[in-house]
Amino acid sequence: MNKASAFVIYSIVFFAFFDLFAQLPVMSTFATSVGATPFIAGLVIAIYSLSNTFGNILSGIWTDRIGPIVILLVGLALSSLSLLSYHLVDTATTLLIVRIVHGFVAGLIVPAAFTLSANLTAANRQGKKVALTGSFVGLAAIVGPAFSGIMASQTTVPIVFTYVALFGVAVALLALVFLRPSKLTLEPSHRTDEGTSRLERDVVKAYIGAFLLMFSQGAIAYLLPLYVQALGYDSSLSGTLLSTFGIMAVLVFVLPTNRLFDQIEPAKLAALGVGILGVSQLLIGRSETSLLLYAVLALYGVGFAILFPAINTMLIKATNQANRGKSYGYFYAFFSLGTVTGSALLGWLSITLTQKFALTGGILLVAGLIFVVMQQTKKRDVPVR
Repeated sequence: MNKASAFVIYSIVFFAFFDLFAQLPVMSTFATSVGATPFIAGLVIAIYSLSNTFGNILSGIWTDRIGPIVILLVGLALSSLSLLSYHLVDTATTLLIVRIVHGFVAGLIVPAAFTLSANLTAANRQGKKVALTGSFVGLAAIVGPAFSGIMASQTTVPIVFTYVALFGVAVALLALVFLRPSKLTLEPSHRTDEGTSRLERDVVKAYIGAFLLMFSQGAIAYLLPLYVQALGYDSSLSGTLLSTFGIMAVLVFVLPTNRLFDQIEPAKLAALGVGILGVSQLLIGRSETSLLLYAVLALYGVGFAILFPAINTMLIKATNQANRGKSYGYFYAFFSLGTVTGSALLGWLSITLTQKFALTGGILLVAGLIFVVMQQTKKRDVPVR
């Protein structure tokens, strides 16, 4: 992959997640400002993830059929238009319609972007490349909420989204210039000759890892602000804690530690990452000072930074250029489902916040052990040559 195409793909990934994270601080208040009830305001947020799931799946299918570049250009153009359509919102019903459209077209971008990146990257550099791509996800998680929160306090939410849309148009123009098929060289297929059943098992493990990662994220997004408030701290602490997690994840992604993702088997890294997330969830529920919370969120960032490249690399190695798009579509659909499940399940349970953190941590630790067992089973299945 040349530097120009890599820069454009990184920019596309950053835009996709910047768009997502910029919505977080402002969407619920924007919904109530146009007359939404608390229930409808919650639906406005949830329905985006639901339609995004369908966008992810169809993006993967279409990527395999007509190629990722076309899907990227269409996704970038339609996402920018959908961001501008927030100017038309004056009722809760209109907002729901815009959210459905926005979630769907935004869902077209990420599977196509990661598929293209994988197809342009040499097999022995997949782990490092995914880690570098993940650093732009982390940057978006840090910059997006801060940008929209500050801008919305000075202007309006539709104007904030207009700036995001302009960024999307700029990225689309870069993609149009630098991602022409004639300028790109596809790498040979990375799929190894290991047998269909084992490869399919690795794909399933990648899907499970994606679900667990975002299940944990959904739990953090829902529980952490409530827990910080219950401890008597200002609500701004939850924002700086999340930034700490994001900064630590980015550091692991970009420092020489990213070489480990090509040196250690991704299934082992996935088990380690899930385990660290589980321990972190348990520790958050027992941390009562800001210093301890910062330390635990830093540990959580390490777990996130290990798990994200591991499950991506696992998926890439178990697929080829003919089916990778569809696989990535389902992969990011599990991302969306994990987020919704994490927050919805914990919101439904009538237990204390500490118990909710403990439950989340327990689920993740059990899942980490299952990853270890599956890895041991895989070793026993290796044929003798």
